[in-house]
Amino acid sequence: MKTFVLGGGCFWCLDAVYQKTRGVSSVVSGYTGGHLPDPDYYEVCSGTTGHAEVVAVTFDEASVPEEVILDMFFALHDPTTLNRQGYDVGTQYRSSMFYTTTEEKILFEEAIERAQALWSNPIVTEVTRLGHFYDAEDIHQNYYAKFPNQGYCQVIINPKLAKARKYYSAWLIA
Repeated sequence: MKTFVLGGGCFWCLDAVYQKTRGVSSVVSGYTGGHLPDPDYYEVCSGTTGHAEVVAVTFDEASVPEEVILDMFFALHDPTTLNRQGYDVGTQYRSSMFYTTTEEKILFEEAIERAQALWSNPIVTEVTRLGHFYDAEDIHQNYYAKFPNQGYCQVIINPKLAKARKYYSAWLIA
């Protein structure tokens, strides 16, 4: 099993897609990359903690290749906008990848190179060594499954799920 920690804006969006990805055994929403110990959602949303909203995606490499997990990441958010994803603005929504080994850092950099061919603007995704990972509150875990009819889920997450189904249907659970 392998775990990648990825930030692509609001963690609810990445969580929703990776929860439906074959070979993924766990998706944990959380915070990392900042200076405040044990932050909560409201502190992170204030933009003053330095933390990003992220997901820790644990998957079986024998079931889903690392490249698929990473390529999906770049398909699910706009990695060319600095500290912004749609209406979500601030450093907590930055495009980010947090590595634990040199091998992971190289994989992340290679994924950025692959993704750059798909974007006309330069990718600004931050690649940083993983510090402490703080689990988000229970309400944020598997958010889409709990609240599929909530407005944010309908307007923001559903189109991302549709895009994932369009390009990655072979890797998604029905």
